[in-house]
Amino acid sequence: MHTNTDELKFLFKLLGCENYRSSLSGKVFKSFKGKNTICQNLGDRDIIDYSREIATVKILPPGQALLELDAASLPIEQKELKVLTNVSKASGKVAPSKIKSSLKAAEKEAILKNLGDRGLIETEIKLKKQKAEVWLTERGIEFLRDDFVAKGGKNPTISLDLLNNYLHFLRKYLANKSEQVVTSPPSVDVTITNFTDEDILQIIRNLDKEIGTQNYLPIFHLRQKLQPPLSRDDLDKALYRLQADDKIDLSTLQEANAYTPEQIDTGIVQNAGGPLFFISIE
Repeated sequence: MHTNTDELKFLFKLLGCENYRSSLSGKVFKSFKGKNTICQNLGDRDIIDYSREIATVKILPPGQALLELDAASLPIEQKELKVLTNVSKASGKVAPSKIKSSLKAAEKEAILKNLGDRGLIETEIKLKKQKAEVWLTERGIEFLRDDFVAKGGKNPTISLDLLNNYLHFLRKYLANKSEQVVTSPPSVDVTITNFTDEDILQIIRNLDKEIGTQNYLPIFHLRQKLQPPLSRDDLDKALYRLQADDKIDLSTLQEANAYTPEQIDTGIVQNAGGPLFFISIE
């Protein structure tokens, strides 16, 4: 996997942050040029992830057709109808901040997300403009630990401070690996899989709050957290049990352009329709 020098510097800076997570507008990235583009490129390869928000929306034909129905029989809440109506008044794509509404920004975004999932509007998801955070993913950790190979380029420069961040990162994971080898009895497969369904439910709550997905947590975040130790099949069965107990709701992905093919592949495949992709707490 190719990584250019600027992307590598960005990753090495992130390695110097607590839990490999930082505010994008914080001191560590204050003078970093092109960081938004770098976030997009690294995020597309699932090496990092970042706070996202709906950048623009546009009415789709099903949404326009719904507005032409008798208001008394519309399968939509009144506040959702008002937002959809105001979206339809725009001549094309419109930013959420330009949509007239008395709702708070977070509630308006949740409604837009719901309308997008139902195929009534088209939503464009981008890096959050304010108070965005960026963090290293499990795939990013694996890449830097196992797959990264430094290659010479035209006048590449990496400071010793950044190189030191990478060395600390490697030593941490080498130390963890050595400790596992020493403490694990021979010929014993030590795999912790004793997560209860309630444990998984709490992890979903924590991830939704941490990432800010407004009770629409993409399933790949949960897989990154729990696979391993859980297998994909174990996690799928746990989610089905939680859904059957009315603890969560699983919904399909309507607009795939906001996610990478790898992220979409983490959805739960169904016999009919798209994969189950979003997790919501009931």
